Amino acid sequence: MVSRLISISQFILGFILGVAIVGIVSVGAGYYYISRMAVAPAKPTFVEETDEPVAETKVEQDIAVEEIPAPDEIPPEPEPEPEPAPEPLLPPNAYKARVTWPQGLSLRAEPSINAARIGGIGYNAEIIILGVSNNRKWQRVRLPWSKQEGWVKGGNTKRVY
Repeated sequence: MVSRLISISQFILGFILGVAIVGIVSVGAGYYYISRMAVAPAKPTFVEETDEPVAETKVEQDIAVEEIPAPDEIPPEPEPEPEPAPEPLLPPNAYKARVTWPQGLSLRAEPSINAARIGGIGYNAEIIILGVSNNRKWQRVRLPWSKQEGWVKGGNTKRVY
């Protein structure tokens, strides 16, 4: 009977010690987590915000007196360079669209998930939709910045007007 009481008391004491150890470890972990979260991260410094003075170079200019040429000696002004050609119009049935998939899209060589990946398009990038596949699950696109063409999964773009 005494040995039975000793066994029960050992069990109760072990249970209480186990709960106490788990509680102490939980409180310590919580304190560590909260103390780490309470400290604000260091403010990033950018080149534009540094307090260091920018080195200024002083350029001395020689002042020279120039003679004004006679009107018949003035060379003709050069012709202005032609303006760059305007952006070409979109092909028939093509339209501009924005990528709506948050992770961006994979540009593929063929309209298949198993086709080779030839590039990527970031979220909110503006692209040109040239057409759709026969099953209407893929869109043929052109990237305006590189003129690269490929296929993207349909339904991940929104038409831009």
